Amino acid sequence: MSEREALLLSSGNGPGECRQAVAHLLSWLTAMAAESDVDLDVSTRDAPHGPASAVVILSGPRAGDLARRVEGVILWRCQSELRPKHRRKTWFAQIFRLPGARKAADIDPDTVEMQAMRAGGPGGQHQNKTSSAIRARWTSAEGKVYAVVVRDSRSQHQNRRLALDRLAALVAAEQAEAEASHRGETWALHNQLQRGAPRRIFEGRQFKETP
Repeated sequence: MSEREALLLSSGNGPGECRQAVAHLLSWLTAMAAESDVDLDVSTRDAPHGPASAVVILSGPRAGDLARRVEGVILWRCQSELRPKHRRKTWFAQIFRLPGARKAADIDPDTVEMQAMRAGGPGGQHQNKTSSAIRARWTSAEGKVYAVVVRDSRSQHQNRRLALDRLAALVAAEQAEAEASHRGETWALHNQLQRGAPRRIFEGRQFKETP
């Protein structure tokens, strides 16, 4: 049975180094998803030096397990690249689990760009050599671009349907997060970074996790 989880990656009110931590965290989470055979779709709120936050949708039978394993505060220990003489070397970010959107976004299929591609995925059920995978791209009325890559099925037609479904879920999750931000709810989440109690610790510019 397939699951879907929505996550919010946040730098809180931290400086540029914390936004760099979010960028590293996205790369780390993408690798974790590939290892777990979980699909990952992401939309970022970009800012100088890296994303201020990112909404991530995890899809697949192990999505819930992965979300539970990665949520929490992370600490990144690294000399600042932005301020080399700065004495501080500890930077924080956090992964929150978001409640599911009440309904998917309404996207006109005719406005979605679909491109067939070879489906060499991370492995397992995703690995095949046909051109059945679909890259879907949609631009909102506000000019925000959303994109997903779907390689779940050997049927290109089914992957097109799944692409529309996952685009709608990603857009809906980001819209829900934006609406919550206007109400002050996710602002409270951004301010919940519990410095001093990280669940995971990463070291250096290679963002290597410590045991």
